Amino acid sequence: MTVPETLDPKIKKLIRQDVQSMHAYAIQDSAGMVKLDAMENPHRLPPALQAELGQRLGALALNRYPDGRVNDLRQALADYAGMPEGFDIMLGNGSDELISLLALACAVPGGSVLAPLPGFVMYGMSAQLQGLKFIGVPLTADFELDEAAMLAAIDQHQPSIIYLAYPNNPTANLWDDAVIEKIIFAAPGLVVMDEAYQPFSSKSYLDRMARHSHVLLMRTLSKFGLAGVRLGYMMGPKALIAEIDKVRPPYNISVLNYECALFALEHRQVFAAQASELVAQRTVLLAALQAMAGVKAWNSDANMILIRVPDAGKTFEGMKARKVLVKNVSKMHPLLANCLRLTVGTAAENLQMLAALEESL
Repeated sequence: MTVPETLDPKIKKLIRQDVQSMHAYAIQDSAGMVKLDAMENPHRLPPALQAELGQRLGALALNRYPDGRVNDLRQALADYAGMPEGFDIMLGNGSDELISLLALACAVPGGSVLAPLPGFVMYGMSAQLQGLKFIGVPLTADFELDEAAMLAAIDQHQPSIIYLAYPNNPTANLWDDAVIEKIIFAAPGLVVMDEAYQPFSSKSYLDRMARHSHVLLMRTLSKFGLAGVRLGYMMGPKALIAEIDKVRPPYNISVLNYECALFALEHRQVFAAQASELVAQRTVLLAALQAMAGVKAWNSDANMILIRVPDAGKTFEGMKARKVLVKNVSKMHPLLANCLRLTVGTAAENLQMLAALEESL
């Protein structure tokens, strides 16, 4: 029997039209490349820790569902983050799952999600998949929050959820704290401070969390150095977290996920040293980019740098031909015209990237 290449019309009718018109999340082929496209920590565990973790994972009861040890991880993350009194913590299979669960929990008739653009694509995608309206508010030309436009959109649409990435992806900048406070004060629903890049940032919103009953703070261990483990966490007032946690699938964090995360937190000084090294490399890389003819580079509080070049498509393909993979974000939003997003790598990777970029301009 030959399997048809197109979907059976009878089956096609069962799948939502908006889903059929969507594109699946694309992951670039990185085989044989210097991989600087996904804001990953380029450093692996030292060999001794690899062996220790391997023994620990090998001893796990993989034949059993995850157990109460996941609560040990919740406590360890709360301690690591310095979670405020009266707050609770919820775990997700990466931040992506937490974003989806928030949309699911808040999918009431007429509900909506609001976020600045350009921003993380999952805010809009999760809203659409749960039947919520998504309102994107453009940033200013220099990627700052447009205070008047944000407040006007909040007043008009009364969003259920507002996302503020701190720092933002792909622009890598922190926004004005006074504007953020005005948005939080005006919000009729939840405000989610997404601190995915916190290990590299000069500031956090955590010390201001306790002032508000409607603000959630979301982080991930992906940028900490565990992108392959898929572990996100969200903190907020206990009563609020309790409601959102009701839509979380049972056993969403595998025994391998939580044991890897616990191991990493036990060796947090190793990851902290890696983050410090990447911040130092970011400074070196930024100086080189800002001195490069034909390149505009924006300051960064994350492990990525946004640049504008004369022809993003040509430069991206030229770098790829030289075995350096970055992210072409030029088609994501009009404000990102001819922009590329560069992940901060090791010293050697950064030198290779700079050479490939200069040769590809």
